[in-house]
Amino acid sequence: MLRTIKRFFEELAPSAQQTEEQKQHALQLAVCVLLVEMSRVDGSVSSIELAHLNQLMDDQFDLTCQEKQELTNMASQELDNSTDYYQFTSVINQHFSPEQKIKMIEYLWEVAFIDGKVDAHEEHFLRKIHALLHVSHSEFIKAKHRVESLHRSKN
Repeated sequence: MLRTIKRFFEELAPSAQQTEEQKQHALQLAVCVLLVEMSRVDGSVSSIELAHLNQLMDDQFDLTCQEKQELTNMASQELDNSTDYYQFTSVINQHFSPEQKIKMIEYLWEVAFIDGKVDAHEEHFLRKIHALLHVSHSEFIKAKHRVESLHRSKN
C-alpha cells in the first residue's frame, strides 16, 4: 500500500490510469505531509504534537500503527526533498470538497494550538496553505477561532 503512495509522488502527476486506491493513498500522504510540516514548522516537535497528529490521522484514515508510522516517515522524507507545498495541496484540491478543505485548515490549527502557543512561523505556514487550498480568508479566520475556542475550553 505505502509503496504505491511513494510511486505516485515519485511520478507527481495524477493520471487516469491510477486506481482509486492509489489516489486515496496519495491523498493520505498529502494530508500527512501538511500535518507533519505543521508540527515541525516552529523548529521543535513536541510529543504532544506527535500524539495529536496520530489522533488526527486516526480520525481521517483507517490505518494500522505501522502504516501510520510508515506514512509519517514518508511524509518527512517528502518534506525534506520538496521545495514547495503545491504538489501536496494540488492533490488535496483534486479530492477534497470545500468543506473538507476547511476541516483540513482546522486540523492544522489544532496542531498549532496543541502546545499552548501559536508561533509566527506556524501562522505563516497556515496562511500559505489556506491560499493554496483556495479557502477564503474569512473561513480561515473562522476555523482559527473555532479551534482556539475549543482549545481554551479544554484548558
